Amino acid sequence: MLFRFKKKSDIPSSEITPYRVYQQRREFLKTAAFAGAIAATAPSLLLPRSAQASAFGPNLTRGKFATDEEPTPYDAVTSYNNFYELGTGKDDPAENADKLITRPWTVTVDGEVHNPKQYDINDILKRFPMEERIYRLRCVEAWSMVVPWIGFELGALLKEVEPTGKAKYVAFETLFDPERMPGQTRNVLQWPYREGLRLDEAMHPLTILSVGLYDKMLPGQNGAPIRLVAPWKYGFKSIKSIVRITLTETMPQTSWNMANAGEYGFYSNVNPTVDHPRWSQSKERRIGDFLKRETLMFNGYDDEVSQLYAGMDLKKNY
Repeated sequence: MLFRFKKKSDIPSSEITPYRVYQQRREFLKTAAFAGAIAATAPSLLLPRSAQASAFGPNLTRGKFATDEEPTPYDAVTSYNNFYELGTGKDDPAENADKLITRPWTVTVDGEVHNPKQYDINDILKRFPMEERIYRLRCVEAWSMVVPWIGFELGALLKEVEPTGKAKYVAFETLFDPERMPGQTRNVLQWPYREGLRLDEAMHPLTILSVGLYDKMLPGQNGAPIRLVAPWKYGFKSIKSIVRITLTETMPQTSWNMANAGEYGFYSNVNPTVDHPRWSQSKERRIGDFLKRETLMFNGYDDEVSQLYAGMDLKKNY
């Protein structure tokens, strides 16, 4: 199976003003009065990147496709999260992350493959060369970040298991363990959390499995120990704390589509022309910014992924 993708030489940059993103649950700060809080809580992150110690050693490389936008501060990236398995409030995941024990941890890859495997997370960290990729993250609630993810292309793992000719989709499943994930004691979704991609989306070089961010191992609230990142899709598509990846012939069920198909489609590509039924998606607020900005088609990755959807009605296939 051969996939061809066109590449973009660079992505236009824009500036952000970093400061702490919230004061109380579900509230954004409306001014930049707390800019000094970032320096107090994460001073090492103000050093040049070359001067920061990395949990991934000196062989960590800068990956292709990275934006040159200024990353959102670590303090914000790790304290304002959507991760219902650890709580529905934006600050709940950080407060409950200590319950998410991530060793031992295995990821099973099965289904329509010639060579099914079970990977230990420690073997994954050694087996696949890690890259830093600074990607935009756009959430369906119209807020966004720029995150220095560390990981490797999902396609590299899928090639090892050798998809059969019947494989058309890739299904993902999060850990189900209410002791480690206290949010799963509430029936806000059907657990375990499920997501899916088309096989060509999964094989696209933009799609990575992340195991870290900001030169550090991935925190629990951000989906430790391993999560998907598909940066042209709304954030809920980038499933966290993965334990199973299954290649299928048919389109898999996904959690938010199961919960409310009228609001959350299978594709969930960032699209400013298709509004959520309860709010507009034409603008977004970058964490740390006071003013909103225009939402970019495919979250700014139009040149890289638009060919995946040639001929498709993106309002119907939302």
